[in-house]
Amino acid sequence: MAKTPAQRIKKHGANAAVPQHHLPPVINPTTDRTPQKAQNNTHLIVIAGVVASLFLFWYLHLLTLNQLTQLSGGQAMPDSMVGGFDQGFVEQLRAAMDSDARGQLSYVHKTAGMLFPLIFGFTWLLLIGTNVAKKSLRWALWALPLLFAVVRLWGNIVIDAMMSAGTLDAGQVALASGLTVAGWALLALSLVAGGVAVFLGRKATAASPTTGHVQP
Repeated sequence: MAKTPAQRIKKHGANAAVPQHHLPPVINPTTDRTPQKAQNNTHLIVIAGVVASLFLFWYLHLLTLNQLTQLSGGQAMPDSMVGGFDQGFVEQLRAAMDSDARGQLSYVHKTAGMLFPLIFGFTWLLLIGTNVAKKSLRWALWALPLLFAVVRLWGNIVIDAMMSAGTLDAGQVALASGLTVAGWALLALSLVAGGVAVFLGRKATAASPTTGHVQP
């Protein structure tokens, strides 16, 4: 019968041989993760986001909303009116679109119309955050895609309510038009902000070629 370490010490004294237990060696004690690899992964996410944003913009504005003009007698959807619209335009559009056509417009707003601003906004936040080191400037640039996402999502809700309302309200039309114009303006400004961020990121990388990344 095997004796315990305490029994061996009692019998043989302090010189008793006590079995030594060794922990197994640590597997992969080091990691290959480096700041450069982390930045490369971020770049891949940004590239994927840019591609997804371009696809959703094409699908939403150049394909789906354009196809809906077949249900409105050739009239453009409110989302496509870069310069806004007035009450007369909305009245004609409402008269040309039946309930099924309005339902399809609402469905577009709940799918691609929601995904595009969210994915674009997230991608631009990441793009700016990884290229702009100065905190105040980073937040100033972040404000543009954040506002764009909020304005576009709000605009979708207001447009759907405007199109389905029993009685057309002039204030509702003005709000929907203003949100549409603001959304297009914020999209353009966000693109400019992204270009500025990329320029600053390349400038910082050129100034510190040994590090290869922008300090937070």
